[in-house]
Amino acid sequence: MMREFESLRPALVYLSPDEIGTIEQAYEFSRNAHEGQFRKSGEPYISHPLAAAGNPAGRHLDPQTLAPALLHDVVEDTPATAGEIETRFGKAVALLVEGVSKLDKLAFASEQQAQAENFRKMLLAMAQDVRVILVKLADRLHNMHTMGAMPAEKRRRIATETLDIYAPIANRLGLHSVYQALEDLGFRYSHPNRYQVLSKAVKAARGNRRELVDKVRIALQEKLELCKVEATITGREKHLYSIYRKMQEKNLAFSEVFDIYGFRVVVRDQPSCYLALGALHALYKPIPGKFKDYIAIPKANGYQSLHSILTTDMNRLAESGVASHWMYKSADTALNDVQTRTHRWLQSLLDIQADHGDSPEFLEHIKVDLLPDEVYVFTPKGRIMALPRGATAVDFAFAVHTDVGRHCVAVKINYELMPLRTQLRNGDHVEILTAANASPNA
Repeated sequence: MMREFESLRPALVYLSPDEIGTIEQAYEFSRNAHEGQFRKSGEPYISHPLAAAGNPAGRHLDPQTLAPALLHDVVEDTPATAGEIETRFGKAVALLVEGVSKLDKLAFASEQQAQAENFRKMLLAMAQDVRVILVKLADRLHNMHTMGAMPAEKRRRIATETLDIYAPIANRLGLHSVYQALEDLGFRYSHPNRYQVLSKAVKAARGNRRELVDKVRIALQEKLELCKVEATITGREKHLYSIYRKMQEKNLAFSEVFDIYGFRVVVRDQPSCYLALGALHALYKPIPGKFKDYIAIPKANGYQSLHSILTTDMNRLAESGVASHWMYKSADTALNDVQTRTHRWLQSLLDIQADHGDSPEFLEHIKVDLLPDEVYVFTPKGRIMALPRGATAVDFAFAVHTDVGRHCVAVKINYELMPLRTQLRNGDHVEILTAANASPNA
């Protein structure tokens, strides 16, 4: 009964025959352990670990990540033990399986406490080996794709947990495609009616704009060739949850969201990024306040770009994030900084755990920590200022100078008048308006 494994085999071509043999043994072990078990959909249970392994295989991750993906539910759901896995596949694989396994067999006072304890255990394992979360995210992604047979309330609970915890973790680790997929699936099951309405609207817009997108792509290519900038251009459509979030945050109708489509321009090196940007700004007038330089100020997950203009090395990091470190036989040392930042972040989570013994409180602190620690904004003269998360325009005014804070009357954020209580976001251009006889309302 190896036919199921054949669906995974084409994705394993980057491995050696011996390594493929080990993955095949992990599949056989998992299939035998799950024999007679079925998913809610009626499919044999082995279909789930097989699909979970397909995700890291598609990113060419190492065999020590693929085997735990196949084995991740064995200890939890079958009589097989962690000792057997260690004997057959080694300590590294056994530790990863143990890290991903949940604590469902223990008794907890509440579902929230169980969720927090599960996450606490996974966090401790992540601190030892970040591949734990790579396997867990692959597991969660397939579960989200196959939730149709579950009761609506359970779907909603899992979707909310995914939006609160797992999608932000994928984003923080730079796993861009996983992050987007988890957000869209979380949106689909947490707000099914809104998802359907917005999905139809995007499909209608897609039909109307396809010809325009092709024209823009060709124009971009011709302009860059004229400026002698070597580049690869691909178009993309914003994912649904991103559009929905923008509508919610800015109180916009769908027709007012003008950046449903975007273009990624991949060039050779950093200087070419800025050359390409100049060429494209000459072709299309930029919108004031909408340009973000993530090369000068990289995101917390290591993403670097001029909005959507990336170098080839940056593009690899943008697609795979911290997982790039475990790409098969990768000798790239340029990712050390991302690894360092990731482990520093994990250590900060361990510090939170040490300070907050109560499980639900720990989980709430983790949710807060998944947001960026600081926001970086620009003064009218182009100076970069770092402010704490949640900072408002008034905080910015006082950070510039106490007198500016005491006499501020209004603020322009990205050249638009906004309330002084407006929370600032990364990349905002902030200009404070003052009056000599004025002071802000307490």
